[in-house]
Amino acid sequence: MSDHTSSHDAASHDTGPHMPVMLDEVLAALAPRDGGIYVDGTFGNGGYTNGILSAADTRVIGIDRDPTAIANAQDMAAAHQGRLTLVSGCFGDMAVLVPPVLGSMGVPAADGIALDLGVSSMQLDQAERGFSFRLDGPLDMRMDAGAGDTPSAADVVNTYEPKDLAQIFKVLGEERQARRVAQAIVRRREDGPFTRTADLADVVAQAIGGKPQRIHPATRVFQALRIYVNDELGELARGLMAAEKLLAEGGRLAVVSFHSLEDRVVKRFLAARSGAVANPSRHLPEAVAGPEPSFRLLSRKAQEPTDAEISRNPRARSAKLRAAERTSAPMHEVDMSEAGLAALGLPRMMAGLVAEGGAA
Repeated sequence: MSDHTSSHDAASHDTGPHMPVMLDEVLAALAPRDGGIYVDGTFGNGGYTNGILSAADTRVIGIDRDPTAIANAQDMAAAHQGRLTLVSGCFGDMAVLVPPVLGSMGVPAADGIALDLGVSSMQLDQAERGFSFRLDGPLDMRMDAGAGDTPSAADVVNTYEPKDLAQIFKVLGEERQARRVAQAIVRRREDGPFTRTADLADVVAQAIGGKPQRIHPATRVFQALRIYVNDELGELARGLMAAEKLLAEGGRLAVVSFHSLEDRVVKRFLAARSGAVANPSRHLPEAVAGPEPSFRLLSRKAQEPTDAEISRNPRARSAKLRAAERTSAPMHEVDMSEAGLAALGLPRMMAGLVAEGGAA
């Protein structure tokens, strides 16, 4: 899922080449070194992996849940002669997927992990994947389409109750007209199920109405469906906790996010793990000291792409990079309860679903 773009950017007509976002900044954060082993948890088109392999005599474990991405990377793996190991799966499952590979390499931990969140430009540009309303295709949106019993976007819009659809659109898409859109979808599906992206986009646009805007009216609804169908925020929470477990002392974590929901989860996780959580009020007693920090922030604020990069790659304009270095402290206790996940910034709706075992 690397070389990503946000759903808001998906509304634009930027269809340039698949360029890894903030590559120079990610490499500076990871600081690849000879002999180091790095995990590209969202391999996608291999942009970060190529950068890491070119920066030093490193080895990379590339993970992607999209079978197409893994299949397309076989030539790259062959060209790097054993330095790239490809793993099919979700980066949220790194704690299970990566240790056997590290064991085969004779090392206990990784020296760096890169995560590039969201949907890739490669996926957006394939109409048959059903991510984009610019290109009419089947209403799917599953990054690992056909895997297991995961519901597609069509399953969601054709079967969910209006109140549930409205909540998904409001919480995960931040769509102000969520209720109106949900009602329009339910009325329209009485004439037959939704099967195509263009059909859904037209219904959403008509429901929202108003003057033409910079972004397509269906942008937020498509974002919400994609995040929900792929359990992206739950996967992010699991992936961050896995990174804490997998990184060696001094290992670096670099996460590029593209919208506020993702960035909030990353920010809160790193704040909690680095001891940077502020006391809520000077009138209250000092917060009781928690576990020793397991991460050290490399920067207090998120980095953003340069104007030069945005001009080259408009899809990068909403990106934020947060990075941290693993300390020698033990990993913190993992709290996958609804309250624990909500504390990390997951919306209550998604926190409850993840705690119960996922959106599916």
